[in-house]
This record gives sequence, C-alpha cells and structure tokens, in this order.
Amino acid sequence: MRADRSRLPDVGADPAFTFPTIERHTLSNGLAVRTVEHPSVPVVTLALQVDGGSGADPAGQEGLAAVVADMVDEGTGGMSAIAVSEALARIGADYDVDVGADVFVFSLTTLTRFAGWGAALLADMTVRPSLLEEDFRRIRQLRLDRLKQLKDSAPATAERAFLRLVYGSHPYGHLSIGGDASLRALSIDDVRAFHARRFHPSRATLVVVGALSHEGLMEVARRFDQWGGSGDGATATPAAEIPPPAYPSARLAIVPREGAAQSELRVGHLAAVRTTPDYPSLLVMNAVLGGQFVSRVNLKLREEKAFTYGARTGFDWRRGLSPFVLQASVHTAATAESIADSLAEIADIRGSRPPTDAELALAKASLTRGYPRNFETTQQVARAAAQLALYRLPDNYFAEFVPTVNAVGRDDITRAASLYLDPAKLTTLIVGDQSAIADSLGTLSLGEPRVLPHEV
Repeated sequence: MRADRSRLPDVGADPAFTFPTIERHTLSNGLAVRTVEHPSVPVVTLALQVDGGSGADPAGQEGLAAVVADMVDEGTGGMSAIAVSEALARIGADYDVDVGADVFVFSLTTLTRFAGWGAALLADMTVRPSLLEEDFRRIRQLRLDRLKQLKDSAPATAERAFLRLVYGSHPYGHLSIGGDASLRALSIDDVRAFHARRFHPSRATLVVVGALSHEGLMEVARRFDQWGGSGDGATATPAAEIPPPAYPSARLAIVPREGAAQSELRVGHLAAVRTTPDYPSLLVMNAVLGGQFVSRVNLKLREEKAFTYGARTGFDWRRGLSPFVLQASVHTAATAESIADSLAEIADIRGSRPPTDAELALAKASLTRGYPRNFETTQQVARAAAQLALYRLPDNYFAEFVPTVNAVGRDDITRAASLYLDPAKLTTLIVGDQSAIADSLGTLSLGEPRVLPHEV
C-alpha cells in the first residue's frame, strides 16, 4: 500500500521501555557495586561515584574538591602523569571526571578485552594518586587562569552570583572551581587530607556496564578489592543535610557591567529536592514554562518580543534543596520588561493560566518521545545507574518514567507550581549596565537593587 504523503503520519503510543537488569553486590571492603549487562558493543564502562563533590569543600577552601579530582590522573605509584596518559591510550580508554554538588564521578570506557586492565588503572588512579607538590601547583595555576577568563563571561558571573544569593554561606553556594582567594590559600597538604578523608570504599559506588555477564563484570570490579582507604570514612555533615536559608538575601541584585549591550538574567529561588514525589509534575510544568523551545517564556521573550535569542527555565538538581532558575540574555533596553514578563509567566502557571491541552501534550512528548535514546551506550547506562545510587531511586525508575510522566494532569501541574514556585521568594539577578537600566528597575516593585562586586 502506498503511503499518503499529503498528511503527517499518525502518532502512535509510546513504545514500552525496559531498563536492563541491575545486580547489586558489595566487595569485602564495603564498596557497593552495581553491574549491568550491555552486550550490543564489546566495551565496558566503569563509573566510580564517591560522596563529596563541591558541597564538601570546607569554608574558605572553595575549589578544593575539584583540584583533588583533577589530580587523580596526574600519577599513581611509580607512574607519572605522562605514564598514566600513555597507559590509558594503550588500551584505547576514554577517561572522564565530573565534580557535582554532592559526588565525584570518575569514569573509564575501554574494550571488553582490556576491562581488567582499565579497572586496575582506574583503581590505582582514584585510590592511590601520587598527589605531588609540582602537579598541585600547575593545576592550581590552570584554575586561577581559568577564573580570569570567566571574569569576562557574563553567564559565569551570573551563575556564581546567583548561587551565593540563594544559598548564602551554605556549602552549595559556590561553583566547583572556587574563587581566587580560596584557591591561593590551598596547599598540597589540604589536597592530601581531603583525599584521605573523603575517598573511602564505604562512601562510594562502582557501576560496571558492558558486554560481559554479571559474573564477568564482577571480576572486573574486584580490581578495587584492595581499596582499604587511609581513613575511616567519617566526614562532616553532608551538604544535603544542612538547612539552606529560608529566604533570599535580596529580591533584586545587580552585578554592574558598564557598557554591556545585554543583560544576563537569573530569576529563581530554592524550590525542591530531587526525591520529591512531585518530580514528574515539576518536569512537565517546567517543559510548559521554559524547558523547551516552544515553552511560554521563550515564546514570549524571543518570538513575541525579540528581546533575546533564547530563554529557558530548569531545576539544578542535587541531593539537598535545589534551585529553580529562569535564565536569559536580553537587550539592555529591554531588561526591566523582560523581568516583568518572566515574573508574570511564573505566577500565571500557578493557576491563573494553567496549561492548555496542546501545551500539556507537547510538554509530555518532549520528555517521553525518544526516551530510550538516553540509554544506548554503556556510558549512558552507567551514568543512569549512578544517578539511581546518587538519589537512592528504585531500580525500576527508568522503566516507569514514561507512564509516570504521561499520567501527569493539568491539576498536578498547577498544584506543583503553587507548592514549589513562590513569587514572593524569587530572587532576580542582573549582570549588566547599571546606569542604563537603573531608572526602569523602579517599575518592578522589587525594592532597591543590591549591588554585588564582580568577584573571581
């Protein structure tokens, strides 16, 4: 039968998705291991997730966790940084490190036949790094140089200032790179002490995914059996368990950037934890509000008013209370009107203008159509399994995601928006030309703007 090309094909139901089986194990040293069979390609990915991250930076030592993470591949045992790099290259390994707010994730992907060697190398790097003075000084200088570059970036300035506004002195209140003063105050002894204190098998999870049986993947994982740790795993209170400020330090703040042609905007507040049962409703709500190109905020500021190339909203999830934030870069002359429109859109979705049927369908489709593409590679599956460990989610979470999102209704969205978005608590930050916008900001009824320094 010939296809009818005069109309678009009918959209069918979402196909069923099954996440591969996760088996849980524990090594004799207390290291939690999760194995996932992924036979389609002959590679194995290891992802070692260690509690800590930038939220574990001691006060006055912001950036320490990221420095420690950067030093992991700078040598181990008798191997120099160059020798480690060459060892990774010999097995065709792809190595990566991520420093989140709550955890470090060290990942390595290599061919299945090299999986044992890759695991042994990753174990040596993370568990027994050299942590030499000369490597520390070089890495610290690279980060100080990067901070100088970021000072000229309005988005980076906005990210740093917004976190400080909503979190204050809370451990979540800084970027992982830290600041100039805190980095200069660090020493190699701080790095060694942090590693000894934080890197302990009882505070880590190893995910192994690849083209081996669960038994074969466990044989790979046993390269971490000798990890005894130099400490007992005892640490300070996790950042997620420390209460953040109840109210923002300012309703309106500005980082002056004289002569700027655009204003970098951040509008938001602390909103929810990742494990809230309202998470699916918040995802759909955000997709309607600002989580996709055809969302309300982007259509208003970009398509209708041509104030920006793009505006979006989202939640910066972490184990503890996480921020909701709207971000956009708008023409300087349109700063006040853009803020007013943004605040109005956030207020409206709480009930006065609930999502239409078309908005609801489109928002759900943006989250569910093509969902299985997120789990095609061993790296994707390993990251997903690590997320389950990070947020202590059930193993069937990904299999249930699509039907759970599709079950979200209009009332669920307005209820979630009313619970988690509070116009009275929103903080508005501007990085822009203060003299050019000062008069117009008075129309917003947000009070006098708090002027913030341009810090690095």
